[in-house]
Amino acid sequence: MMITRMSLPRRTFLRGIGATLALPLLDAMVPAATALAKTAAKPSPRLGFIYIPNGANMAQWTPAGDGGALELSRTLTPLEKVRDQVVIPTGLDHRQAEAWGDGNGEHSRASAVWLNGVHPKRTEGADVRAGTTADQIAAAALGQETPLPSLELALENSFVVGNCDNGYSCVYTNTFAWRTPTTPLPMEHNPRVVFERLFGEGGTEEQRVARLRDDRSILDAVREDMARLDRTLGKADRARVTQYLDAVREIERRIRRSEAQSDAALPDVLERPVGIPESFDEHARLMFDLQALAFQADITRVFTFLIGREQTAQSFPEIGVPDPHHAMSHHQMDAERLEKYAMINTYEVSLLAGFLEKLQATPDGDGTLLDQSMILYGGGISDGDQHSHLDLPLILAGGGAGKLRGGRHLKYEGETPMTNLLVSMLDKAGVPVDELGDSTGHLPMETLSGV
Repeated sequence: MMITRMSLPRRTFLRGIGATLALPLLDAMVPAATALAKTAAKPSPRLGFIYIPNGANMAQWTPAGDGGALELSRTLTPLEKVRDQVVIPTGLDHRQAEAWGDGNGEHSRASAVWLNGVHPKRTEGADVRAGTTADQIAAAALGQETPLPSLELALENSFVVGNCDNGYSCVYTNTFAWRTPTTPLPMEHNPRVVFERLFGEGGTEEQRVARLRDDRSILDAVREDMARLDRTLGKADRARVTQYLDAVREIERRIRRSEAQSDAALPDVLERPVGIPESFDEHARLMFDLQALAFQADITRVFTFLIGREQTAQSFPEIGVPDPHHAMSHHQMDAERLEKYAMINTYEVSLLAGFLEKLQATPDGDGTLLDQSMILYGGGISDGDQHSHLDLPLILAGGGAGKLRGGRHLKYEGETPMTNLLVSMLDKAGVPVDELGDSTGHLPMETLSGV
């Protein structure tokens, strides 16, 4: 790597045996003429899409009032610290997730439709068909300048095959990202695999395996390049690089701890589940932190994250809900089940809040990563008991590189497709499209001022 005091290229890497470490946005990456004017490096827009399964207790989710200034509901309370960068759109629908003569299969259609607005083909075979999703439309444009066009992550494995939901292939619930109408993208749930994908591409496969076997940090492998870089940077950039490397080191430590715990807990005859924490909470936070690092280092500008597959039976004893998630969503208006349902929703929003706060604390250009991002969080079902696809639970967070104004509850009336929101998001990210699925245009600009 050649580093000069004049200017670093945006795509600057630290390299070593078995490792390649991308750097975050630094002031030293400003072209020399621009640097003389003391203008910070120009940031890039980033998009994230996070899917929650089994709907929500909408009575505890929906903010009070008819729109305007955001009043956080009980479920949305964890977002208090980032309230000013949060928009809650209500009244948006996904009617293409309804049966349209295909009978039951509400869960499969919910996730398959969420980012494309296209009614999926009912099939148990390999001839699946849905629609290219908004994330992949963005990745085709924003991913031209990054090592990874997009990143697809999950908290449950995607190995389930066959018929998962009344004649629908399990593919429809294993992922919600589609590169083409016939190409669903697999989602990775192993943090170790994700970490190596982000940072372990240097050298040969044998060299990367040797580094892992010797229990050496990726930072050890790039130490010489780090030392050369440090001598060329100003004080602010050195602090930024140190913060970034500390985050990489901490994630490595957490992955290794998870591997050690998993290794110790299993008999030698069983295969070691490398890198996957036993705790759902630790697993979720680790995956969120990996996504934050991927944004910070500009390894990708687009991600999708599946919190849970539709119909998931995940339980949450750490918050006092040992019951299966799907069962609690079928509450039948039972007060105890409704309460547990709301507790799950609130806990999942708290995980989102932690991620958003991390983005807010990470400098990027003249602002923060959250300032430059748009993160859409939600699902394709509102009330889980009714399997409704109307008035979906949605959270839109971030500053959209100056194009998204938060602190608002935006209420839409009538049959407004959720795809209109996706069209607006793509446009604000610099990836305009004429239509997406069943969209009827952008969300009304006089209502969605600044979005």
